[in-house]
Amino acid sequence: MKRILKPLTYILAAIYFLVDAVFMAVARPISRWIERHFEFRRLRAWIRSLPPYCSLALFSVPVIILEPIKPVAAYLAATGQVVSGAVTFIVGELLKLVLVERLFQLTRDKLMRIPAFAWAYGKYSEVKAWLQATEAWRAIRALSRAARDTIVRARARLVGGFSRPVTSRD
Repeated sequence: MKRILKPLTYILAAIYFLVDAVFMAVARPISRWIERHFEFRRLRAWIRSLPPYCSLALFSVPVIILEPIKPVAAYLAATGQVVSGAVTFIVGELLKLVLVERLFQLTRDKLMRIPAFAWAYGKYSEVKAWLQATEAWRAIRALSRAARDTIVRARARLVGGFSRPVTSRD
């Protein structure tokens, strides 16, 4: 059983990490940028004033509205519009993640008062903690860091090469 589950764990860790790293690496900066550049004080105050079940309903709106983007993106890709399908999928997922993350930050305390939500979030946290504790997660994480470091070094060399003054040999 362990021989079967170990490769499956590696695959799940890789998929989870890649999806999480790619989309959240983009979603968090977008969310922070929106927070810095747009003042939604009244909207934030209204969201925070909602009772728990209304917060849950509001929290699920982006998911309900933006989840149908996936089949639309799949249809576009299947009909030969691969770039349009990919852009539709990426923009829809990023928008959904940004909205869900912002709403969760604003309503987390109230959502945790709902027993079913708190239970589901607890289970999600347990599974995520278990996955992050696996050897597979650590291996994928190390590969990711190595790749990121390589990209940072290459970019620094590229930028450094453009910033040097050009001298002629004449």
